[in-house]
Amino acid sequence: MRPQDIVILLKIVALGKQNWQNKDLAQSLFISGSEISEALNRNQIAGLIDQKSKVNRKGLFEFLEHGIHYVFPQLPGAMANGIPTAHGHPYMNETNNAELIYVWPDIEGNSRGLSIEPLYPNQVKAVKTDALLYKLLALVDVIRVGKTREFKIAITELNKIILHGS
Repeated sequence: MRPQDIVILLKIVALGKQNWQNKDLAQSLFISGSEISEALNRNQIAGLIDQKSKVNRKGLFEFLEHGIHYVFPQLPGAMANGIPTAHGHPYMNETNNAELIYVWPDIEGNSRGLSIEPLYPNQVKAVKTDALLYKLLALVDVIRVGKTREFKIAITELNKIILHGS
């Protein structure tokens, strides 16, 4: 499994009931079509998507809750300008007014915080055009770097979105 495999699954979740093709995912995520195909194959082997490209939402949620911080851990880096993520995301910031936030480095970013690497290089481009994907990936980052309080908030919200479609 590669980090972008998770992003692709979250993009499909964000699309909801919308029909999509591999080329649509490739364009919106700034990933090559062949990488989309390979990622879908890896996710199928892992049991996170079926042959009809339907996401195993329960399996995805369980992996995010219990596994992502082991498989794709993240340690904060240096201060940088970028796009707020984890508890710096506007959703998390409503309940957790943190002084020091995490950001995905981006020269166009208007926030300053500790840098953390996105799951794949073009993730920053992709979230600029998809607010729900941005929220999902920021919640995943809470799991990767957050403390218990933030973790619980992120898990509750991911549960609502992934398992209940709200």
